[in-house]
Amino acid sequence: MSVSLTIALQSDKTAAEYARQARNVEAQGFDGLSVYSDLGYQPPMAPLMVAADVTETLRLGPSCLNPYLLHPVEIAGQVAALDEASGGRAYLGLARGSWMAQVGVRQVRALTHLEDTVHIVRRLLAGDDSGYTGQVFSIEPGFALQYEPVRPDVDVLLGVWGPRGAALAGRLADEVKIGGSANPDMVRQMRTWVDDSATAAGRGAGAVGVCAGAVTVVDTDGTVARGLARREVAMYVDVVAALDPTVQIEEELLARLRALLAEGHADDAGALLSDDLLDRFAFAGTPAQIVAHTLELVEAGADRVEFGTPHGLTGAEGIDLLGSAVLPALRVELDAA
Repeated sequence: MSVSLTIALQSDKTAAEYARQARNVEAQGFDGLSVYSDLGYQPPMAPLMVAADVTETLRLGPSCLNPYLLHPVEIAGQVAALDEASGGRAYLGLARGSWMAQVGVRQVRALTHLEDTVHIVRRLLAGDDSGYTGQVFSIEPGFALQYEPVRPDVDVLLGVWGPRGAALAGRLADEVKIGGSANPDMVRQMRTWVDDSATAAGRGAGAVGVCAGAVTVVDTDGTVARGLARREVAMYVDVVAALDPTVQIEEELLARLRALLAEGHADDAGALLSDDLLDRFAFAGTPAQIVAHTLELVEAGADRVEFGTPHGLTGAEGIDLLGSAVLPALRVELDAA
């Protein structure tokens, strides 16, 4: 069974550390490396360009850029630069983005922003200067990139959760990512949505890949790993829990979680999460637990599983353990499937 296994990094490191981690991710045998684009962190293209320079096989991309802070023309230019630097290994991740209210950005017509962006990026990369008139973004006839991209097209990933986003992905995307989810029920639901949409669009079931990615903490001491994961995942649960139609969380619990996070008590916030909730929104535990959890997602319909920051008690230890203990076990199981 062909399933891609990738690593995602938070963009809070030095250039030297990105280079070291990218080399290690490739040496461990992972298929790709993504860099988050969370508000307030380093823009993802800088670390991705470092990774492009020191690797040869990894698929590389931002997870994800958004069309509220970057115009589609700028997005096209950035992904073209990454594709050139990596020798044609880039993908483009797009999403509406989170926490925008903190910087005064209103996110209206999110799916329209994403759709216009996909069309404009694809036209510019393909050298199509016929123009585009969208509902949010437009480019005039005659406008074109003033250089030739390495490839006339790159894979487009849409980070979406709901049925309308899945419908858009089914029509236009190469891949959809459920960011912040390790929930097999959500993967199963997304698989159904995008397959239905792709089939209606004449593309056929399976035309759009489904990726599940979430906070990951692996350690030989599963109790310690799960304790750290609770702290790390709390801020994401606050954002994505309401987006998952397969999970019901009491509003009172979410209100308490938000209050604790606002006060800087991440450990206390994480302690509110039950084991079941933790496993819906994170990979946490021993290598054997991570393997079993990943296989559940593949069985539910995931084509790619992405292990996100912080990976372990330290980033280096986590990636090493994922590469030495989790990845080989998964390859054996997937090859036998």
